[in-house]
Order: sequence, then structure tokens, then C-alpha cells
Amino acid sequence: MKKLPGKVFRVSCAAVRHKDVPSNRPFLILACLALFLGWIPTSQAVEILKWERMPLAVPLVVGHERVVFIDRNVRVGVPASIGDRLRVQSAGGALYLLAHDTIEPTRLQLQDADDGTLILIDIAARDGESPLEPVRIVEGETAGTRYGGTGAHAPNAPAATPPDPARETPIPVVLTRYAAQSLYAPLRTVEPVNGLSRGNLRRDLALDTLLPTLPVHAKALAAWRLEDQWVTAVRLTNTASRWLDLDPRALQGNFLAATFQHPDLGPAGESQGTTVVYLVTRGHGLAESLLPAISPIDATLNLPAAAAAGDAEGADHAQ
Repeated sequence: MKKLPGKVFRVSCAAVRHKDVPSNRPFLILACLALFLGWIPTSQAVEILKWERMPLAVPLVVGHERVVFIDRNVRVGVPASIGDRLRVQSAGGALYLLAHDTIEPTRLQLQDADDGTLILIDIAARDGESPLEPVRIVEGETAGTRYGGTGAHAPNAPAATPPDPARETPIPVVLTRYAAQSLYAPLRTVEPVNGLSRGNLRRDLALDTLLPTLPVHAKALAAWRLEDQWVTAVRLTNTASRWLDLDPRALQGNFLAATFQHPDLGPAGESQGTTVVYLVTRGHGLAESLLPAISPIDATLNLPAAAAAGDAEGADHAQ
């Protein structure tokens, strides 16, 4: 607890001897004694840091816990090199950092568990006797919308103005990036996207017409949906003994966008002989975007039932 400076004490207690306030004298005497002895606690200051997509400096003192108020349910990424020197706890929108030893300047990643927003803080622990005040991280005015999120609106816009649904990044890009991360990146690094969900996919979906000019075998792996658009990841396996160049113009179907994971395919049996293509469709999934399968034509299927029966009887009489 802090004691107020002596100068303030003398000014406050001077009112006790003032003749204009005789009725408040007992209360003022008690207040002066309380301030002098430190009985009335003083409020602790909180350092305010604005997150404007620039790393925030949060120094630490060895042996003293520092609280960071962030008002988010966050996951903390701590480098393995300082894992035994730093204790990190997160609860109720607050982050508790305690350094057990000196720590060189190190960057921590705070990720919102709900929408995936990242906040970067730079910590450094040094020896000292006095603990540092708590820190509160607030949203800055220039903080942009996150990847794949909807655009921010002006705070002074009229209430009657309809919200702008435009996204910071086109939906096909968001879907393709998410699908590629889900298949090739560690799950802990996959950035969540608001509104994105897993789509239904037929496991027996025939894809013979997808790349009819190339000797490849295609199989659908997974699908995701965001608003009215779908992305389907299709595995391509080379069945020939030569290298194949992959060209999106060779794909047959009604696709909004198509992206190959690799630009070519190695010979069959080699590690480079398999890749993935990401197909984005609008309004429906992949099954409704493929070309119809070509089958032999039976002319009798288009005739009326009576005519077809008459033709059959005529054939019997001809015999």
C-alpha cells in the first residue's frame, strides 16, 4: 500500500483546524489518520495497450506475476526454448505470466479460440524487486478484419444502413486455403473461419469425366461450405509411367475456381505421382457440377410404349 506524500497530508489535515467546518472535524481527523497510516488502499494503475497489428511490448520481472487483461478466450503459443522459464495461465479473459528466470526478448502468439484472431506480444524478463502493473489490451482503431472475415463498418454509420456483407478475401480463396491447410498442415495451425462448415460428400462419386484427357484416377476426399459456395478436395493419382502437366483448362465441369496443389504429376508409383485439386462450386456441391456420363443410346427408350411394342411384334412377324 502506498502512503501519500507528506505535503498532501498537511494540506488535508489543515481543513481539520478550519473554523468553517466544525461539524466534520471528527471525520476529517479519522480520514487523515487513515491516510497517514496507509489504511485506505490506493487503486493500482493499469497500462493500456492498443492492438493495431503491431507487436505489443509486455516486459516481465522475474518472480513477479504480471496480468494481461484481453477479454478474449485465447490460446497462447509459447516457444519451446522458454517453456521451462515461463508459466502461462489463461482464465476469464485474463492472461497470467510468471517468469522463473531471465528471458531474452521473445514473441508470443495469442489466438482467439472463437474466431482465430491473432495478437502478438513481445516479452522479456529481467531481475527486479518491484512488480509491474497489469496490462489491458484493447482493439485499436486501425485493426483490420481477419482473414476471411466480413469487412468492418464505420462506427458513425447510420443505423438504418444495411451491413455490407463483402468479405476482406474472396470466398474461393478462403475455401481453397482452408482445404489445403486441413489436408497438408498441422491441425493446430489451421485458422478457423466464421461460418465455414464441413459438407456432405458421396464416397462413391464417379469422377471419370473430370480429366478425360489424362491418365489419372480421381477420388473425392472432403468438402467444405461457406455461404453459397463449396470446395471439394479431389485426389489425383497418375496411372501412367510418364510425367503429366496439370492444366485447369483440361478440367471438365461447371467450376467457379480450380487449384492444383502441384503443377505436375510424377510417374505412377513414385511419391510425386499423387496430388490434390481443389474445386470450388456455387449453389451446389461437386456431384451436380460434373458432366453427365456418356452411355450407349437405346432409341427405343424415346418411343411411346405402344410404338415400342408394335415394333417388337413386327419383328416377330418378319421372322
